Amino acid sequence: MGRGAVLAFMLCLLGVTVYGEDPYIYYTWKVTYGTISPLGTPQQGILINGQFPGPEINSTSNNNVVVNVFNNLDEPLLFTWHGVQQRKNSWQDGTAGVQCPILPGTNYTYKFQVKDQIGSYFYYPTTGLQRAVGGFGGLRIFSRLLIPVPYADPEDEYWVLIGDWYGKSHKTLKMELDSGRSIGRPAGVIINGKNAKGDGSDEPLYTMKPGKTYKYRICNTGLKDTLNFRFQGHGMKLVETEGSHVVQNVYDSLDVHVGQCYTVLVTADKEPRDYYMIASTRMTKYNLLGKGIVRYTNGKGPASPVLPPAPVGWAWSLNQFRSFRWNLTASAARPNPQGSYHYGQINITRTIKFVNSVSNVNGKLCYAINGVSHVDPETPVKLAEYYGVADKVFKYNIISDEPPTDLKAITIAPNVMQTTFRTFIEIIFENPEKVLQSYNLGGYSFFAVAGEPGTWTPEKRKGYNLLDAISRHTIQVFPKSWAAIMLTFDNAGMWQLRSEHAEHRYLGQQLYLSVESEEKSTRDEYNLPETQLVCGIVKDMPRPPPKYV
Repeated sequence: MGRGAVLAFMLCLLGVTVYGEDPYIYYTWKVTYGTISPLGTPQQGILINGQFPGPEINSTSNNNVVVNVFNNLDEPLLFTWHGVQQRKNSWQDGTAGVQCPILPGTNYTYKFQVKDQIGSYFYYPTTGLQRAVGGFGGLRIFSRLLIPVPYADPEDEYWVLIGDWYGKSHKTLKMELDSGRSIGRPAGVIINGKNAKGDGSDEPLYTMKPGKTYKYRICNTGLKDTLNFRFQGHGMKLVETEGSHVVQNVYDSLDVHVGQCYTVLVTADKEPRDYYMIASTRMTKYNLLGKGIVRYTNGKGPASPVLPPAPVGWAWSLNQFRSFRWNLTASAARPNPQGSYHYGQINITRTIKFVNSVSNVNGKLCYAINGVSHVDPETPVKLAEYYGVADKVFKYNIISDEPPTDLKAITIAPNVMQTTFRTFIEIIFENPEKVLQSYNLGGYSFFAVAGEPGTWTPEKRKGYNLLDAISRHTIQVFPKSWAAIMLTFDNAGMWQLRSEHAEHRYLGQQLYLSVESEEKSTRDEYNLPETQLVCGIVKDMPRPPPKYV
């Protein structure tokens, strides 16, 4: 018996409770370029361990995840873990505001805990437009064995990573944006990095046994387009959305906005043959479609060429959003029921209204939030804050809680807003444009309480869902419409609020929320990790003493 085990045994004999650390899971990633052909034409893509899409991260709630990333590209690299809350640990969030990039030919080890979370998530590279050519993959967090989920164990479960695809290199797309142009329309839609030809030569993505039920984890990892996902001939029972168990309704199709994830159950109860999974663009002037084949194990025929149509108009999508409800009796990642958190009874202490806009500044497109188009300084804003040199890198609160009257007058600067720790606030997203928006908030989940056409006024609060709105991390805002969310800023750190439309985000439609605890305690936030990369003006500065004790 080892020394540590002997000590633990002796402590137990003395009646002392011994707490073991949560389990660790380890991954080593070698990130390289490689040839891929998502739409049939070879192109350069980003591979992880030779895979496109990248390998799955398979974890259980409260696991410690360690990912050693070797950057074998010819440019800097960062990964974000989309939807993972990184409790007290924005250092590992993988955005340019909190981390220095992993330089070519070097490696960096991410270490984070999937604390009190369950569900379907994904990861992707945040540098430039690298996500346009790969580097993304699924990240699932299982419930702990002692905490039941509100459905029977499926026969198996499968990833469905859908997204629009451009067929151009990420460097070409970046050059187009840097030169003042738009990246335009995509070349197609892919499912798990492919698009079935439908000529009889396609191998199935997955197989199903007759009579069995399967779990499908669906995430939109694309650049800008909402995709409608449907399963030919089969209904989909929605059971989870971005970490929340939901009231289990059956849907013929689901609108999956960029950055969003849904988990559904599908039962193989139809004629044994092949069936298509379909993802097609929504609310666009073009109609692009991706397909993948699912085969019954005793299948006796090809998939029907007659594909179920997608719905028309965004009003359908808005109504579907309103149909989603939190399952108040199901356990969350903790054993307490989801409905034990009565968010609708908490007083709002602050209302922030964010309005998106676009303008042409010196011949270049700039996308903004409340009139500010964010640019990343050479020194990550979190590092500058921690080292006490924020005033040399950026200014706090150059936007207010209300948008300016003239949204066309855009300021280009780092955009960092301060918030008060543990306050309960309301955020209104208003979208005056003709294009659907999708926003993600790092470090948090929030309650998506409402969304309607038109502009928001305080009277709209009367229509909020204050009982069973879904807790999630990404919210869509329909054209000429608004959406409202509520949350408690209980996770100290520097967190990115970003448009999930890659073009908008790259050209400035993002900001950072600085959430600091006045107690300066490690109970609220971790100190700068010993292994954290440093760059910019702090690179040669002496490392500051621990900020939190």
